[in-house]
Amino acid sequence: MTHPKEATARKPLPRFDEAEGLGPSDAAFVRDLVEVLEKHGNLDRFGLSLLHDHFPLAPDEVMVETNDSVRRTLHAHVEKRRQTRHVKPSQWRFAPHGTEPAEGGSYQVVMLCDPLDLCPGREGHHP
Repeated sequence: MTHPKEATARKPLPRFDEAEGLGPSDAAFVRDLVEVLEKHGNLDRFGLSLLHDHFPLAPDEVMVETNDSVRRTLHAHVEKRRQTRHVKPSQWRFAPHGTEPAEGGSYQVVMLCDPLDLCPGREGHHP
């Protein structure tokens, strides 16, 4: 017999080269998603990203995004969740019903950014 927690366990994300992007078979899904975003006034606030892994993260780690608008570069690296000073989530992963994400909602933060450091919006800053 399968334990309820095991039944809703997250499968690992695919590696980038194995992840399937949006295609013609996703047209109805995208239309439905656009309708929900419009209904809640979020069409210009949220979009889609391809969930994938380049390498495994420990439960106490998070990806952190920084950029340099002068050099027009974007960087991602791993930090410990409790030690990072980057505090603004910029990417989320939906949590299936029946799971308990660390954030306590129906999503999990997968990437953080700090607008006071090198995140989008800090014009003219470079290291």
